[in-house]
Amino acid sequence: MSTLLLYFIIGSLLVLLIGIAAYFITARKYQSSATVANSYDEWTLDCILEFYWGEHIHLGHYGSPPRRKDFLAAKSDFVHEMVKWGRLDKLPPGTTVLDVGCGIGGSSRILARDYGFAVTGITISPQQVKRAQELTPQGLNVQFAVDDAMALSFPDASFDVVWSIEAGPHMPDKAVFARELMRVLKPGGILVVADWNQRDDRQKPLNFWEKPVMQQLLDQWSHPAFSSIEGFSELLAATKLVEGEVITADWTQETLPSWLDSIWQGVARPSGFLRFGLSGFIKSVREVPTFLLMRLAFGTGLCRFGMFRAVRANSNTELMNRNFANQTSSGLLR
Repeated sequence: MSTLLLYFIIGSLLVLLIGIAAYFITARKYQSSATVANSYDEWTLDCILEFYWGEHIHLGHYGSPPRRKDFLAAKSDFVHEMVKWGRLDKLPPGTTVLDVGCGIGGSSRILARDYGFAVTGITISPQQVKRAQELTPQGLNVQFAVDDAMALSFPDASFDVVWSIEAGPHMPDKAVFARELMRVLKPGGILVVADWNQRDDRQKPLNFWEKPVMQQLLDQWSHPAFSSIEGFSELLAATKLVEGEVITADWTQETLPSWLDSIWQGVARPSGFLRFGLSGFIKSVREVPTFLLMRLAFGTGLCRFGMFRAVRANSNTELMNRNFANQTSSGLLR
């Protein structure tokens, strides 16, 4: 082995080790809602996420079974599939919608433009609100505001629909999050949520390799915890504001190609390197390990993509009477 080749190998190993160390050192661990806001402010200001992921900062829908599809088109398709799954396409124009965790407003604009809904998008990031407003054409019935999903500023029974995509993992108390989502719904209103979820570890505990993988998925993108599909469904029901049952679905397979497509965007769109320079390239490469860990987690069943639909009960009194009747008929009350 030549001395030059040896130096090259040693240098490459050093760069790799430095890169690995930097990945762990620069993790964006959740500390408070401010941590989440700051992370999204940074991602919005540098424009890299918007360049590669477009206006929809969420996964795409690739059909069932999944088929090859343009990455950005799949994200737009996701919104329409979620509308159909939630049966929101049956609602009339003018229906009021709260988009919780709206990002830079991609989904909000589709809901307003294609379905005629009156949409209010909220996010904890001031920079996302600013960018959402810049991207929204005049005349579209959508507005954006900074608000905290853990303590929504809206009165009870404010909206016909509450809509949320991939915001739940940022919420430190999932029970409070569930309560707030249901609280601002009008009686008879519809909640539709799409979220990243962990496997229910009450049924099958995480094993030796799943625990560190899950920890990185939390630490890297300011997530305090993932709920399970079963767990969050139970929390929605526990609000005592749900009429009937919480409907759930697993869209893991429909969304799974998104993770590798996210990485492929950097290869397929090399103009990003010219636009953002070396610092942008480093920032982009820094996210690749997390995308790969996400693909591993969702591909092996450690994580699942959960869909939730719930209807707000017509009144608390009606719901209490129904619960009383059910308990009486089952012999729980004597």
